[in-house]
Amino acid sequence: MPQPFVSPYLLPILLLIASNVFMTFAWYGHLRFKAVPLAAVIVVSWGIAFVEYCFAVPANRWGSEVYSAAQLKTLQEIITLIAFAGFSIFYLHQSLTWNHVLASVSSRSDRFSFSMHRCRRRRRIASPRDVGRGCRSMIAEQRTCGCRIIDGQAAIGSLTSNLVF
Repeated sequence: MPQPFVSPYLLPILLLIASNVFMTFAWYGHLRFKAVPLAAVIVVSWGIAFVEYCFAVPANRWGSEVYSAAQLKTLQEIITLIAFAGFSIFYLHQSLTWNHVLASVSSRSDRFSFSMHRCRRRRRIASPRDVGRGCRSMIAEQRTCGCRIIDGQAAIGSLTSNLVF
C-alpha cells in the first residue's frame, strides 16, 4: 500500500465515497436528460462507470489491508445509501420520506445479519462450525490472537465500533 497522506483506515472510506458518487451518476444521472438517445446515455454512463472503478478498485485493494471484505462491503452499502439519498434530493429534486429510508434499510439488513470472527494472525474467517459453537470459543480465540469479533448487524447501528480496530 502506498504511503498516503491520510490514515489507511480513512483512505478506503474516502475512495468508496468518491466511487459511489460516480456510480450513482452513471446509473441515475441520465434521468434528468430523457430526451438524449439511449445509446448516447449508455456510452456516457459507461465512461462515468470507468472513473468509478478507478476509485473502487484501489479502495478495496488498499482497504483489504485494514478491513475484512465483509467490512468493506458493509461500508460500501452504507455509503451507497447515503450517496443516493443526497443525489435524489439535490440532483433529481425528489424528496425522500421515512418509508423510503425504512425500505432501504430493511432491504439491506439481511446482508448484515451475520456474525464472524476474522483472525488477523491467521488471516482466516471462522467457519460456520466455529460460529455454531457460540461466542465463548470465539471470545477465547479473540484473547489469544488479539482480534475482534465482527457483528454485522451491530455495524449498522454503530459503524465505528465494529469497523475501526
